[in-house]
Amino acid sequence: MRIGLDVMGGDFAPIATIEGAILAQKELAPNDRIILIGPSTTINTLLQDRGVDAGVFDIVHAPDTIGMGEHPTKALIKKPESSIGIGFHLLKHKKIDAFASAGNSGAMLVGSIFSVNTIQGIIRPCTSAIFPQENGGVNIMIDIGTNPDAKPDMMYQFAVLGSIYARYVHHIHNPRIGLLNIGEEEEKGNINCQSAYHLMKESKDFNFIGNIEGRDLFRNKADVIVCDGYTGNIVLKTVESVYRIMHKRDLVDDYFSRFNYENYGGTPILGINGTVIMGHGISNGLAIKNMIVLGKSVFQARLSTKIKSALLQIVGEKNI
Repeated sequence: MRIGLDVMGGDFAPIATIEGAILAQKELAPNDRIILIGPSTTINTLLQDRGVDAGVFDIVHAPDTIGMGEHPTKALIKKPESSIGIGFHLLKHKKIDAFASAGNSGAMLVGSIFSVNTIQGIIRPCTSAIFPQENGGVNIMIDIGTNPDAKPDMMYQFAVLGSIYARYVHHIHNPRIGLLNIGEEEEKGNINCQSAYHLMKESKDFNFIGNIEGRDLFRNKADVIVCDGYTGNIVLKTVESVYRIMHKRDLVDDYFSRFNYENYGGTPILGINGTVIMGHGISNGLAIKNMIVLGKSVFQARLSTKIKSALLQIVGEKNI
């Protein structure tokens, strides 16, 4: 397969992205190809400095860069020759099978919607995060910031998308879906959570187990935890900050070392007609490598195709 990498995406690009690509190239199969998208002179120089033959990669010249703070839609329109813009052009025309970037997350979301498009029936694409569990497994939190004002019907779809992602990429059989709330009782929470609970409790589209409290995030109570993007982003960044403090104070053991974002690389954008992986803005070489490897796993799982099939089945059953 062919995986496109935005060489200029991320706070530590292009050095971190090139180093990540070198690590990934050693781990991928011989018939896999990484396409480096960015200024060709910069790419060739960095590879040469590291004693790497540029011939093991494909290089696509992209002279412009979309900064982390730029307005996503305006930047994509004004900078079609940016590494993100060209990456989505290649993905749209099937010149690459997956596209990965640790750059401007808004531009990645907008680019996904307007290049490969949202799957029919999806209200809004979403993103997720992986949390290690005390029992050695992982669970998935969805959404983590893409949709801060998610309504109950959107949260219902997050449950569908999270269930499919957990099953086919993380190989969790019959994933347990929990709704993040301030109590386990059905009537707890704000209007959004109460309404989402009402929609989800009778669902046959996924295995809903009820409300999950914050204290249960790491106790293997659920395989997928659903919330609006506002709440999910606060939870995620709180967890990241606790890990950083513990690491700084030399308090990290085998379990807490699994909270290092570098281990997971990024998140697929769920609900689009293609494979797009978003990485953390502060990604180093290891995180970039894992982002590329995740792109391969998501593509090979045929995730977008399985989401389409699931939605068609849901719509068909509701029309009976």
